[in-house]
Amino acid sequence: MTNIASALKAEIARVARKEIRAEIEGLRKASTQQRAAIAQLRRELAELQKALKEGRRLAAAEARAAGRPAPAASPVATVEDDGTPRRFSASRLQTHRKKLGLSAADYGKLVGISGATIYNWEQGKTRPSPEQVQALGLVKLMSPTAVRARVAQLD
Repeated sequence: MTNIASALKAEIARVARKEIRAEIEGLRKASTQQRAAIAQLRRELAELQKALKEGRRLAAAEARAAGRPAPAASPVATVEDDGTPRRFSASRLQTHRKKLGLSAADYGKLVGISGATIYNWEQGKTRPSPEQVQALGLVKLMSPTAVRARVAQLD
């Protein structure tokens, strides 16, 4: 009886190892392909970032050659982004703007858009793009004194 039980147990273990080996081989291949794809994407990202940097450098050089100042990267470039994704709320935008005591036009200057666009966002007629939502979030990170100073600087 013990010979049959031990033989059956050994056979089950052998078949299980064989099945697991086949599964693991498939996972290994998939993992290898994914690592290669990730490496390729990283190379492409580095290449694109390098091209973007070169493009900005050339644009600044052209602007200097033409005698006009280079365009600022962003009106709120003085505040460092903490990387958290931002959500947009029309009522919160309006509350924040009124709390700072700014007109829609002045608040728009902080994000690089018009006052009419700010009004449309506050009324819910339109929504900002994700980049604009990030810029609005950066304005909220600024102190009220810094906001007023930035508006005065942009005037």
